[in-house]
Amino acid sequence: MPDLSEESRLRTGSDCNKRVQRLMHTMGLAGKRPKEKYHSYKGEVGKVAENILDRDFSTTAPMQKWTTDVSQFGFSWGKCYLSPILDMNTNEIISYDLSQSANMEQIQRMLAGAFTKFPSVDGLIFHSDQGWQYQHVYFRQALKDHKIIQSMSRKGNCYDNCITEAFFGRMKNEMFYGHEKEYSAFETFAKAGYINYYNNERIQEKTKWMPPTKFREASMCT
Repeated sequence: MPDLSEESRLRTGSDCNKRVQRLMHTMGLAGKRPKEKYHSYKGEVGKVAENILDRDFSTTAPMQKWTTDVSQFGFSWGKCYLSPILDMNTNEIISYDLSQSANMEQIQRMLAGAFTKFPSVDGLIFHSDQGWQYQHVYFRQALKDHKIIQSMSRKGNCYDNCITEAFFGRMKNEMFYGHEKEYSAFETFAKAGYINYYNNERIQEKTKWMPPTKFREASMCT
């Protein structure tokens, strides 16, 4: 094959792209656009904690390390936001809140659910990104009141909080992508029951092929 000049390669590539576009138009196909993501970072609007975790996701028991984030779900009728707390040892969703607004009230409800379920969590490390919610004085004080050590990812580094990102990806692949039209309203999506299924039925290799809740209960009995 003759060596093409840079100009020829660019022209050839452009012709291929146009041909693909014509074929897709003829067949009624359209490229799938990436889903819009929710970004909670708004600069330093409160206090940023140190990255205590430093990508050390290892644990020896439940209730040692928690992580959280917010993910957006988009529908024809609008958007909603999921805010969960995930235990890094069991992969269990400790508490969560689903809301049509990503606000501080959502975070308050999520924390209240977690501390009602587990009131004694002294020394636990709670990791998040640098989202405005986690810099907020309410969030920081709530953790301090429960003797929790706060940790935050470095700015713009998704790998520092990849545990929660992995959960969001799994959830969306299993019950959201391709099923958006099945959820005709917020109430329908809220009743889907995925997290209950995930905690109590979905087995994982990490949890010795037990659902997360059962794995936690077995671990805390030994």
